Amino acid sequence: MTKLSLKSTKNQFLISFLSVALVSLLCLLVRDIIDYKVVGYLLLVIVSLLAIFLEIKAVLLGAFLSVLALDYFFISPYYTLHIDSAEDALLLILFFIIALINAVLTNKFRIMQRAIQIRETRTNTLKLYNTLLDSLSHELRTPIAAIIGSIDTLQQKNVHLSDETQQKLQNEIEKASMKLNYQVENLLNMSRLESGYIHPKLDWCDVKEIIYNVCNRLTEETKNHQIHFKIEDNLPLFKLDYGLMEQIIYNLVYNATQHTPIGANITISAKYEVDADYDSHIDLIKKCIITISDDGYGFPPEEIDKAFDKFYRFKESKTGGTGLGLSIVKGFTEAQNGKITLQNADEGGAVFELTFNVDCLPINSLDNE
Repeated sequence: MTKLSLKSTKNQFLISFLSVALVSLLCLLVRDIIDYKVVGYLLLVIVSLLAIFLEIKAVLLGAFLSVLALDYFFISPYYTLHIDSAEDALLLILFFIIALINAVLTNKFRIMQRAIQIRETRTNTLKLYNTLLDSLSHELRTPIAAIIGSIDTLQQKNVHLSDETQQKLQNEIEKASMKLNYQVENLLNMSRLESGYIHPKLDWCDVKEIIYNVCNRLTEETKNHQIHFKIEDNLPLFKLDYGLMEQIIYNLVYNATQHTPIGANITISAKYEVDADYDSHIDLIKKCIITISDDGYGFPPEEIDKAFDKFYRFKESKTGGTGLGLSIVKGFTEAQNGKITLQNADEGGAVFELTFNVDCLPINSLDNE
C-alpha cells in the first residue's frame, strides 16, 4: 500500500475490495482442509490491517465484504447467502460487530495519534521559537546597547572627549553594527533556507580570494587568534556561488573565534583533488576541499551530531549565539551539492571539512588566453 494509492477515496475502496477478494480466493483454494472459522479470523485480520492504513468508509466496506464472502463461499450451503444454523448466523453477526468495533476504534486511535503529533509539532515549534527569541534578546540587546551608549556619549555637549576616546567609541559603534548585521543576515538566510528560496548562481570563483576577503572582514574577531593559511599554489577556479561561499566561510571562521580561547590557532586550508569515477570508468570527479580547524576545546562527543541542528546551543557553551550559524553553513553547502563533515581532532579542537564536486578552470588556462 503506497502513499500514492491511498490518496483518493476510490483507490481506498479498490484496495479494500481487492484485499478481501484476494484472501477469500486463497482460502477458497484450501476450503476443504480448513475450518470456516479460521477463514473468519483471517478476514478479521485483513479488516484490522485495513483499519490501520485506510479511512473509515473503506474499512467499513471491507468489513461488509468480509461478512458476505464468509457467508457466500465458506458457510454451508455454499454460493448462497442462506444460513441454516443459528450458530452460523450468530457467528456472522458477531464477526460483523467485531469488525465494525475494530474499524471504529482503530480509526479513533489514528485520529488521536495525528492530534498528538500535531500538538507535539506545535510544542516543538514553539520551543524553537522561544529559544530563538531568548537568544535574540541577548544577541541583539548587547550590540544595540553598545551603539546607543556610544552615540549618547558622543552627543554630550558638556563633556569634552579626546580624539582617542572618540575614535574608540566610533570603533565600538562599528563593531556592534557589524555584529547586528551578522545576526540579521543569519536570520534572513535561515528564512531563505526554510522557504526553499535558495537558488545557487554558479560561476567561476577564486576560493583563495573568498577566504582572504572573509578574514579581512573578521579582523576584529580574529585579532586575539592566530590565523594560518594552507592554500595550494595554482588553485584552479571553481564553479560555485560566490555569495554563499562567503557566508559559509564567514560563519565557520566566526564560530571558531567565538568558541576557542584567546591565542588559539585557526587553520584554513583549500585544495583541489581529482578522483576516478569507477562507475563510468572514464570520468574524473573534481573536488574542491576546504578545511577550517582549530586547536580549541572541540565539541562534546555526545552532542556533536546536533551541531548543525537549527537553534541548537551546546549545554556547556559559555558564549551566546542563536544556534543558526552552523545550520546555515550546512544548508548553503548542500544547496551547492556539497557535503560538510565535523569531527574533533585527536590533539584537540574541531575540524570542519567542506567537499564540493565541481567543475574547475585552471588558472594557467586564463593566463594563456
